[in-house]
Amino acid sequence: MSQQNVGALEVERIRDQFPILEREVNGQRVVYLDNAATTQTPDAVVDAMSDYYRNYNSNVHRGIHHLSQEASIAYEDAHDRVAEFINADGREEVVFTKNTTEAENLVAYSWGLNELGPGDRIVLTEMEHHASLVTWQQIGKRTGADVEYVRVTDEGRLDMDHARELITDDTAMVSAVHVSNTLGTVNPVSELVEIAHDHDALAFIDGAQAVPNRPVDVKAIDADFYAFSGHKMAGPTGIGVLYGKEHLLEEMEPYLYGGDMITKVTFEDATWNELPWKFEAGTPQIAEAVGLRAAVDWLEEIGMDRIRAHEEELARYAYEQLAAEGDVEIYGPEPGPDRGGLVSFNLEGVHAHDLASIMNDHAVAIRAGDHCTQPLHDKLGVAASARASFYVYNTEAEIDALVEAIDDARQLFS
Repeated sequence: MSQQNVGALEVERIRDQFPILEREVNGQRVVYLDNAATTQTPDAVVDAMSDYYRNYNSNVHRGIHHLSQEASIAYEDAHDRVAEFINADGREEVVFTKNTTEAENLVAYSWGLNELGPGDRIVLTEMEHHASLVTWQQIGKRTGADVEYVRVTDEGRLDMDHARELITDDTAMVSAVHVSNTLGTVNPVSELVEIAHDHDALAFIDGAQAVPNRPVDVKAIDADFYAFSGHKMAGPTGIGVLYGKEHLLEEMEPYLYGGDMITKVTFEDATWNELPWKFEAGTPQIAEAVGLRAAVDWLEEIGMDRIRAHEEELARYAYEQLAAEGDVEIYGPEPGPDRGGLVSFNLEGVHAHDLASIMNDHAVAIRAGDHCTQPLHDKLGVAASARASFYVYNTEAEIDALVEAIDDARQLFS
């Protein structure tokens, strides 16, 4: 069992920063392989949020007292740090939301409802998460715009020839997932964006499964909008990020109305605050922003290239071990640079939910279901799949524990 990447990352030192990984379930040390849903949170992030609540808990942008000033500085600094992390031009292009889903909805409602109409086309992919698929599907119904889907090949990759056929001069928006949360496919998003721009369409990239585990440069990708979530990148729940090109965000109407997103209010009308506050109505996620900033620092201290290499190695090892079982069907591309750190699969004769239950008896935490990609599962011809997803603190020994639990499930159901 190769330990090359594990040693390079000093995984045991990293694991020491996650007390939850010491927990026991059913008398066994927990093996957490549900990272595509939510990663665990290191002490550095918990400590940063605790420091906020213990020492300068206050609302932002609304008080002249010292605590409010400290909180405001920390909140604004979080925007600056995230902008630096993804290579945005500045805080004006970084809007904090609750999660990736809200970021998708923000653009769909603020831009889509105002810009789309009959004759326009929205192009998605067959591997979209419901956060993208359902949102744009419903916007299409409201506006009369057509929604089309780029096919997924039998190998689990996007059919780029089909993408070029669908993305025409009638296309107004192309929305695609950067890394599939079911197939693990790393999509050629820069190429998709380029095709969209060649036809004067905008491009939205769902980066929920990409930003946590690989370097992301929004300028290099050239997406008009890019979204991700804090809770999938060692950060807290309740905070997400919408990156948008400044000139587009300036032109868009607010998604939510209320305090702090306004400049002047009369009984007749209101004017909007500057970016990004125009899209952050009400009391924002202050503690969560502090935690997200700490998570960014923590990830960059490890190194995003090293995190990507570690995940790719774990995915390769898991794929090989599962493929050797003989009666396990694996979905998505074979291991390589276009596969991220997760593996979805089914064990012959065992429903994914039953398999996940047996896994839990072995203290192995995986995900089972459609992973918010029901249409993709319909295309695969299965009602559900089991998914093991990896992060910086996982080891090959934990994948061995996964395979051992599968062997027990096989014996039980046979």
